[in-house]
Amino acid sequence: MVQDGEIAPDFTLHDDDGGSVQLSKLRGRPVVIYFYPKDDTSGCTQEAKDFTCLAGEFADAGAEIVGISPDSAASHKKFKAKHDLSLRLLADETKATAEAYGVWVEKSMYGRKYMGVERSTFLIDSKGKVVKSWRKVKIPGHAETVLEAVKALGM
Repeated sequence: MVQDGEIAPDFTLHDDDGGSVQLSKLRGRPVVIYFYPKDDTSGCTQEAKDFTCLAGEFADAGAEIVGISPDSAASHKKFKAKHDLSLRLLADETKATAEAYGVWVEKSMYGRKYMGVERSTFLIDSKGKVVKSWRKVKIPGHAETVLEAVKALGM
């Protein structure tokens, strides 16, 4: 499990536009990585919309936002088009990145146990260090909280 103060585990994942993103190539500016369970579900849609609404302010603060879920790049593309999202969404179909960040966990719903993504966000500074993490995220007000943390970096 990644802790605040540690170097963020590097990854290369496919994005919704058919390209790929390598975290270490984004150094030089803050990066917000938010892990979410599934495209086009109510909570995940609201979280993506909240980050999209503030995308301009994140950009003004010099930060890049990327969302990661186990869904495919094709699923991400449909999700973005359906909800007019401006975020970069990355496909972690093997769950290796979620595991590296400690967000692929055992969950329980209606007494049934299963593995899934624990909604989590990581703020990574320009040198690749995790400066703040939020786990078991509650969506209302979360994007605003992350934006304030980005602004506090003063990049």
